[in-house]
Amino acid sequence: MRIGIVILPEERWSSARHRWRRAEEYGFDHAWTYDHLGWRDLVDGPWFDAVATLTAAATVTGHIRLGTFVASPNFRNPVHFAREVLAVDDVSGGRLLLGVGAGGTGFDAEVLGAAPLTPRERVDRFTEFVELLGRLLTEDHVSYAGAYYRAVDARTLPGPVQQPRPPLIVAANGPRSLSLAARHGDGWVTTGAQSVEDEDAWWRSVREAAERFGDALERAGRTHSDRYLNLDSSPVYSLSSPQAFEDAVGRARELGFTDVMAHWPRAASWYAGDEKVLETVAQMLPRLREG
Repeated sequence: MRIGIVILPEERWSSARHRWRRAEEYGFDHAWTYDHLGWRDLVDGPWFDAVATLTAAATVTGHIRLGTFVASPNFRNPVHFAREVLAVDDVSGGRLLLGVGAGGTGFDAEVLGAAPLTPRERVDRFTEFVELLGRLLTEDHVSYAGAYYRAVDARTLPGPVQQPRPPLIVAANGPRSLSLAARHGDGWVTTGAQSVEDEDAWWRSVREAAERFGDALERAGRTHSDRYLNLDSSPVYSLSSPQAFEDAVGRARELGFTDVMAHWPRAASWYAGDEKVLETVAQMLPRLREG
């Protein structure tokens, strides 16, 4: 089991850099940040870009893997984003994990003034996003013509440090996106059911999603994919106590997940918690990793 931490991009770098360093010192396997232009009711507060944040994080860490959680087609074009991916992968020495998602509703979907998309249209766009991005990271001179994206002889040299590309971690819950993750992803990430108030009901939704992903893998003719779980979509914040975290990791392991992610404790609102719990959990990581 690999264990990661999510650090929201809400602090100025003079403060935030210490968290990224500590994430590595604590022994987490990977560290992530949100790829949004603004997120939920934090939209009116400080917020910074994911790519720039991960690039900076790469310069103050040496071995922890760094990830987008998750890159959004709401405001990213695969041609330009591929160049950003190459840069972060290069600066980090091949430590980038490329989480991608379909892009939801809300601020990110509205701030650029684009017409709203239906759920089906968002998955159609996501399919093009993943297919084109995958080609741009493994081929040079890419041309593509889709309903949402176009590329005309796009250059992609020098290519990524990681070969054939940085691991593509595809966020998916619905049938079509699960199929996309099974066909194109090096890993799959899920949040389980959204807005579920009962913890056991949430874990049942995670188990059902894992079973559906297994079926999608089988249909795609594959036998393995890394599986990532966002523990903090549960009604119980994973870092509310050391025992809560240990229990969550154990349940994820039983369901076949290879990786879990928790959120760095915040002073209030989302993921409110005590950093002393994080420190205690860090001491537990070797044991939790081995099970």
